[in-house]
Amino acid sequence: MSIIIPYRPRPQFLPYHASEKRFAVSVCHRRAGKTVARVNKLIRKACENERRYPPPRYGYLAPYFVQAKEIAWQYLKHYAAPLLDVGGKINESELSIILPHNGATVRLYGAENADRMRGLYFDGIVGDEAQRITRSTLTQIILPCLADYRGWLDISGTPRGWQNLLGEIVKLAEKEPHDWFLQIMRASESGIIEADELARQRALMSENEYAQEFECDFDAAITGAVYGKQIAQAAQEGRLLKLSHIADEPIHTAWDVGLKDSTAIWWWQRIRGELRVLDYYESFGQHIPHYCDVVKERGAQYAYQYGKHYVPHDAGYELLAAGGRSIVEQANALGVRMFAVPATSQQNGIEAARKTLESCYFDADRCERGLECLRQYQFEFDERLQTYRDKPRHDKFSHGADAFEIIAQVWRDPAEIVQPSKPRFLHEITFDELVASTPRHNHMRI
Repeated sequence: MSIIIPYRPRPQFLPYHASEKRFAVSVCHRRAGKTVARVNKLIRKACENERRYPPPRYGYLAPYFVQAKEIAWQYLKHYAAPLLDVGGKINESELSIILPHNGATVRLYGAENADRMRGLYFDGIVGDEAQRITRSTLTQIILPCLADYRGWLDISGTPRGWQNLLGEIVKLAEKEPHDWFLQIMRASESGIIEADELARQRALMSENEYAQEFECDFDAAITGAVYGKQIAQAAQEGRLLKLSHIADEPIHTAWDVGLKDSTAIWWWQRIRGELRVLDYYESFGQHIPHYCDVVKERGAQYAYQYGKHYVPHDAGYELLAAGGRSIVEQANALGVRMFAVPATSQQNGIEAARKTLESCYFDADRCERGLECLRQYQFEFDERLQTYRDKPRHDKFSHGADAFEIIAQVWRDPAEIVQPSKPRFLHEITFDELVASTPRHNHMRI
């Protein structure tokens, strides 16, 4: 008996369906039809699997279960209808179908509850809208599920910067083309959406939104991003490249120090009015000795001649947990002499950083994580007013941005910031010093 699935692939997806590689990643513009293509891949692979026991199992994973239902469930029922008509079973509550001839299951999942997949075996998994699925979901749940039967993995989505699962997988696919099928489908090239409709969409959207959603631009500024425009401009002007430092010129660092949060460090050098940002490091849950070791190790590795190590003003505060010693004092004792930068308003810091970014050259590889922090650093969104506030939100990207704002305050004249002398208590002052510091009064008696 012959069963015909009512799916005719768009020509743009024929290479995707023809690929025999175990791993695939597709970056597609909106309304390209990537979900329909993936649902039909699941159905076809499930139909072709000849294993009888244990029965084949396939999964479709979206960022949220309700999203999987909205995006893919109707497609799955529609294209699998000929199989359901001849004995296939459907489960509306679990969003699954079971094929009649081999008992293969195709089921939809949400990444917010991906633990439902933990411990299961899968012959193939689609991860759709992967830019919103966490990396740990892939490494801790999905990949182990595919190990038993060397199952295939299919990742797809639309860009939202590089520092997410989709961006990381695209870079991996570029480095390992023998293992990965990679497809990037831009609206200006695919011909799927009519030119007049694209023009209408472009007129209604901001330039960065259009570049991201329709031209699959991973470097497009995120809507509401504090520094997105400046980083995009640096990329366009070729200022994200491979850098080497100038010997015999001082290398400075700028820190955002977190006690119960992440700590971020930038390495930079000023050469004839030009700012070269050489390196970036970030970690969480470490103490000051760890970060001081990182600074000294990189100094030895790259033969840096250090200048000053700049930290926020509150790094000079005494900490009870450190025996009354401030972060500055702890680092100084470890051979990393820190200089606390006076506080300024957040808006002043942002404006200074925006201006500074116009003069910056970055080492694209060593500063990759820091650059993504600057791209993704966003203003808070007011849901009630449907507008962005003046205050950036505190998240995993804010530490790198805060540390860069320290650079913006000091890079034009690093010599201006001096380490304030440590306050001295009365019992530490000599009698002569006390007399000399006492104000003199010249009041005349009447």
